[in-house]
Amino acid sequence: MADPRIGMLVNTRKPGALAMARSLIEWGKASGVSFLFPPHEASVLGIQGVDDDEWRRAVSIAVVIGGDGTFLRAARYVLGASISLYGINLGHLGFLASGKAEEAEKDLEAILRGEYSLSSHSVLEGKIRRDGKNIHSLFALNDLVLAKGAMARVMHIEVSLGDKVLNTLPADGIIVSTPTGSTAYALSAGGPIVPPHIPCMIIVPICAHTLYTRPVLAGENDVITITPKGNHRDLLLTQDGQLGYEILPGDSILISLNGDKAVSVITLPTRNYFDLLQEKLQWGRGIVTYEKE
Repeated sequence: MADPRIGMLVNTRKPGALAMARSLIEWGKASGVSFLFPPHEASVLGIQGVDDDEWRRAVSIAVVIGGDGTFLRAARYVLGASISLYGINLGHLGFLASGKAEEAEKDLEAILRGEYSLSSHSVLEGKIRRDGKNIHSLFALNDLVLAKGAMARVMHIEVSLGDKVLNTLPADGIIVSTPTGSTAYALSAGGPIVPPHIPCMIIVPICAHTLYTRPVLAGENDVITITPKGNHRDLLLTQDGQLGYEILPGDSILISLNGDKAVSVITLPTRNYFDLLQEKLQWGRGIVTYEKE
């Protein structure tokens, strides 16, 4: 094996993730595999690293140790670079970080042998528009969510597809999700499960104050415009549930699938998307089948 180099991104706030990283470093030394760390991880682990730009240039495959939240941060970190991600799950559900900690070394050996496939996951691009100008752009692998503060009244949200108003709905908020994010917050709000290879966006209201409002799918080339009505001053647009941006009265958010950026995810033959659905959502568990006598 010709000293392959793999990037590593770690949830440095989780002791178990740091222990796993140190264990893989030792395994790599014995197996002839070098791991490359960006500055933050290198500093916490007390080893030598490289700056962010050099890391992105040098790495083609990166192991992400943590949970789905760590994977979402990693996805934004590598966005625009030709880096494929493989997540080792030390969190809860683990739809994105699908690798199991006890199988990490075996999985990495399979990846180094080329025994994997790549899945391309679409990314949302959101543009906050204020006074006729785009003041901020942001990207999300899972979802962009417009929600009200804890003390705010129900808001009325105008939703348009292109130049056509789709609906003005009273709700606590609204989720625009990728297929990847369909098993996250959107699922909890009543949205459908959509496999990541289907190019679309999912519009899901949060606690809609009507009986007729339902989730809606938008096409891969559509532009969704969300405009909160009224004078609410405690609205927040969140990016993958991790970063928030204040939305002022009169602002609009334009959301589309970015055609140039996508997140490449490594999938092993024994752990594909539908295997994960069965495992994580426990589909088929508890069902007893009877054979005819």
